[in-house]
Order: sequence, then C-alpha cells, then structure tokens
Amino acid sequence: MLVVMEAHADATKIEAVCAEIRAMGYVPHPMPGPTRTAIGITGNRGPVEQATRLQRMPGVAQLIRVTSPYKLVSREFHEGDTLVQVGPVVFGGPAVTVIAGPCTVETREQTLTIAHAVREAGATMLRGGAFKPRTSPYAFHGLGEEGLRILAEAREATGMPVVTEVMDVETLPMVCEYADMLQIGARNMQNYPLLRAVGRSGRPVLLKRGFAATVKDLLLAAEYVLHEGNADVVLCERGIRTFDDTLRFTLDLGAVPMIKQLSHLPVIVDPSHASGRWDQVLPMARAAIAAGADGLIVEVHHNPAFALCDGQQSLVPDRFVAMMEQVARIADAMERPMAS
Repeated sequence: MLVVMEAHADATKIEAVCAEIRAMGYVPHPMPGPTRTAIGITGNRGPVEQATRLQRMPGVAQLIRVTSPYKLVSREFHEGDTLVQVGPVVFGGPAVTVIAGPCTVETREQTLTIAHAVREAGATMLRGGAFKPRTSPYAFHGLGEEGLRILAEAREATGMPVVTEVMDVETLPMVCEYADMLQIGARNMQNYPLLRAVGRSGRPVLLKRGFAATVKDLLLAAEYVLHEGNADVVLCERGIRTFDDTLRFTLDLGAVPMIKQLSHLPVIVDPSHASGRWDQVLPMARAAIAAGADGLIVEVHHNPAFALCDGQQSLVPDRFVAMMEQVARIADAMERPMAS
C-alpha cells in the first residue's frame, strides 16, 4: 500500500504516519517527491489491516493499493526515475554511462593499461573481476584481494570508480573496502542472503539478470536489496538461455523498455556476456542504446588472445573506440548525451 500525503503535510505529520505504520507491525518507506511525500508500506502478507486508521490521520490525502509483487522497485511506489550515483557517475539520468574493463584482473600492468585505454575512449567506470565464478573448477578464479588492490590503484590513476563482483557474504566486507559499486552476477541473482547483505552494505549495487530469470524474478531480486534500505540499484540485462545456441546467450532487449515501464530503477546492458563474441558486441551495444538502456558494461582487453577469461568476447581498445563513437551517434539520435 502507498500512503500519499497532502502537498502541505510537514515533517511532523509524515513522521506521525510512519509511527502509526510501525505500530501496526509494518515497515514505512517515506519517499519525498517534488510536490508531496508518499509513504510505502511493506511487511504485510495481504491487505493492510485497519488501513482506515491511516486515512483519518492529519495530512493524508489518499491510500493507493500496490498490486505488483515487487513493491519498492515498482513505478506504483515511485513514479519518477531513480538516479543512482557512484562517485561522479550517475545512472538513470539523461546521460548514457559506459562501464568498461577486463573480464578479470590478471596483472597490474594489464589492468592499468586497459583502464587508461577505456578512460581515454570515454568510459566513466572501470569493471574488473577479482573474484570470478567459473563453470569449471579448473578455470582461473581471480586474484582475490590482490586483484582488488590493483583495481583501487587503477581508480587512483584514472579517476574512474570501480565496480567488481562480490560472490558471497564472507568476502563482502573485503570487497566493500575497495569497490565503489558491488556487482551481483547472474549466478548469484537469487542468492538471497547475499542480496540482503549488499542491501545493508551502503554500497551501490549492479544486479545482473540470471541465465533463466524472468523480468519478474529480476525485479523481485532487486526488491530484496531495497527492502534492506539500499535504493541504489542498477539492473543489468545480460542475456538469457533459450533454445538457440548460435550465440552464448540470447540478449533480451525487449526487457529493457519493459523494465523501465515496470520499475523506476536504471537499466544497463551487457553485450559482451550476452553474445560471447567480440564481433557481436558493437551491433548489440548500438541496439541496446536504441532500446532505451541507460548504459553499457563492456569487456575490453589489450591482448584478448592471451586473456585468462572470456578473451573471445573482449574488444581490443581500437574496437572499443569505434564502439564508443557509434554508440554516441545512436545516443544523440535518442536525444541523450554520453556521460563524461
């Protein structure tokens, strides 16, 4: 349920309603707007009992029943677009944001070389895995804390905030020491203890759609994070498994406008993991921006033939430059600037 306050309702009246909601055994979520405040209610397993108590309180304009199973991430709860800020970078505004970097941190030289290259080409955030979930136990699983230290050094050298994957609750405190944004990968999208933990971490979250997850599944996963008090969530469409095995996954670009219709959270697209091929990254990146995505996350490697992870889907720096130039033209046609 959503309690819409009158335009003139002051802080005292708003807090009184929140106190009454807590007294009823529920959780209030005040959401200030440009003209009035709305207060979302969670914790109820069905219709809010004794809702008429709220209707009679001073300053309450109306009560609105929220019908979607995801409450806090829905447009019904929060009509305007949410802006998620990571350092100087903003997701969800008019500008298109591009995150780029290697799939995994291999060496200091490799990471710094790629970080400088993508920054010069116009990327505004650096990605790189220090902990890597891999299908095979014999594959390279990342450098751990050493990789985090290298990412932090790259941030200092380029000025770009860092996003890196956190795999479990145990290593979350360590990752929070170094990362500006926490990535929840596709394999962990429904790791509910981890979702709750990052919701309490105080760090912005990049939440990737699972291999076989519906849009509803993705939004409910985001709900776990918001329910813990963290509204700084960016959703990522990265392809799903279908009957077609031509590419690594099928990039569901139709999900982008659908998510933006259902939710107020920003949405970006990962064309690298979706296609699994470097030659498909550029057309998919163009299409993602045309579909309304708020940004991209792209893998770049200066020597992909020797990459320890996903070299086949990584752009070399020159191709990343070409991608940025073409994406900028698509963004301009959509009347959106590129973040800088």
